[in-house]
Amino acid sequence: MRIALVGAGAFGEKHLDGLRNIDGVTIASVISRRAEQAAEVAAKYGAVHSGTELAEALALPEVDAVILCTPTQMHAEQAIQCMEAGKHVQVEIPLSDSWGDAQAVADKAQATGLTCMVGHTRRFNPSHQYVHNRIVAGEFAVQQMDVQTYFFRRKNMNAKGQPRSWTDHLLWHHAAHTIDLFAYQAGRIVAANAMQGPRHPDLGIAMDMSIQLKAESGAICTLSLSFNNDGPLGTFFRYIGDTATYIARYDDLVTGKEEPVDLTDVAVSNNGIELQDREFVAAIREGRQPNSSVEQVLDCYRVIGDLARQLEGQDGWS
Repeated sequence: MRIALVGAGAFGEKHLDGLRNIDGVTIASVISRRAEQAAEVAAKYGAVHSGTELAEALALPEVDAVILCTPTQMHAEQAIQCMEAGKHVQVEIPLSDSWGDAQAVADKAQATGLTCMVGHTRRFNPSHQYVHNRIVAGEFAVQQMDVQTYFFRRKNMNAKGQPRSWTDHLLWHHAAHTIDLFAYQAGRIVAANAMQGPRHPDLGIAMDMSIQLKAESGAICTLSLSFNNDGPLGTFFRYIGDTATYIARYDDLVTGKEEPVDLTDVAVSNNGIELQDREFVAAIREGRQPNSSVEQVLDCYRVIGDLARQLEGQDGWS
């Protein structure tokens, strides 16, 4: 499996680190906005080609599949471009920043029959896999999820503290993780409400947001998001169920009493990004739909689209 990585920033390198651990996978090309960055990352991970344009990688006959780690606003258009070139594609979350664009990607995947997967990493973190396995086995049912997604991001910086060329978004990016995970664990979302705080004077986005969700199972979810939080960073999930309470912090899981849960046998790795990439490669090889395929996650973007319409007219909307 020969893969091109497009977007060699902080998250792109996380994918490259994961791909290193998958048998039979080679990095055929690295594409980045800056030629020197692309060349440097390509050398580090053994890619023979580097460049600055997606079209360069798509023109290479040796490229079987593409992983897109580019700015949100480019995801949908580039995913469609990959499939039009006959390449399988994994596009990092979010799939798009509009419901119409998300639907267009799903339509293209259906028309081409190519693998199109979206990077909804929470489906793959061992912590959430453990909970999901208990749900599937009938041993646990979600009653409520309480989720906090907190960053301190008052400037356009990436995970490495480097300047970004694009602006992140609490709703279309960070809320997408939880909205999809809640539906994955509790069932289709049938009601959703949102409120947001003031927008940043320079970034032009709402810096604080509150979302309520209800699934067809009756389970509820409360999600708080902030780019203003000067404290522990990341997303923290509390599952309150009928038989247990769990708290998930990325790939780690504890009970409601902070007792560690042994995740040793949940998956072959404790790295959610690597597990996500393993699923992408396996689905292509086996000719099947991957977990987190565009078809499976599409309903998440329906919900986000509904929430975006609710937020129109509220102070801070951008």
